[in-house]
Amino acid sequence: MNAQMSFDFPLDAAPLPPALAPRRRLSRAALAAEHAPTQLAFVNASGGLVAPSAPVAARRPFPAPLPKLVEAPADKGDAIRESRLWQENGWTARVLRNDGEWSVELRRDGDSEPALLAPWDLDRDLRNPKPLNYGEFLTLVKSAEETMQRQRLQLQARLHKRLTVFAQDAEWHVTLDIVPDEYEPHALLSAFGSDGELVAQQRVTPDFKLSPATAQAWIDNDFRHSGGDSF
Repeated sequence: MNAQMSFDFPLDAAPLPPALAPRRRLSRAALAAEHAPTQLAFVNASGGLVAPSAPVAARRPFPAPLPKLVEAPADKGDAIRESRLWQENGWTARVLRNDGEWSVELRRDGDSEPALLAPWDLDRDLRNPKPLNYGEFLTLVKSAEETMQRQRLQLQARLHKRLTVFAQDAEWHVTLDIVPDEYEPHALLSAFGSDGELVAQQRVTPDFKLSPATAQAWIDNDFRHSGGDSF
């Protein structure tokens, strides 16, 4: 005998659960107030409670400003401002490729040799060199001028020497100035009194070694040095 399925349910079955009330979405301000950070109370030395301080409000991140590029002044007509060639104010910067590496050359107008030769960075694509701009050009010129100033000081220190000696009961300032003449290189040996007045001067060879001993011997010998011409 086959049993038949019935879809009739008894009326006294357990009631269905009540429908949930729709939830109201809280605003951001309400959420911030509901979930505000709290701080435990502290106890002071006398046993009393110290009221917690108000929570510190979160600060929004402050983006750092981007560096400003130095704007080039108005073109006077004789300047060249290209990505790999910048010529202005008596200087020429040129981006070159040497042995697979990029470099920048800065040359002062009229000079046969560059005043500065330095490596040059790549652009963002990591293939082409970074383009020249006015700010980079000013930095190159400043570096070249500082290098040339150091070279001038080194050359001056090599060509000009000065010392003080005591001879014949007096103080003397003796100088040696090397004249790098192309045809007749020589040096000038000079003696000055304590008042700064030139007392004697003699022309010597450019390899003359100025020292306290040679200066004192020259003074003691009445400002005469063998192999030199006195004035």
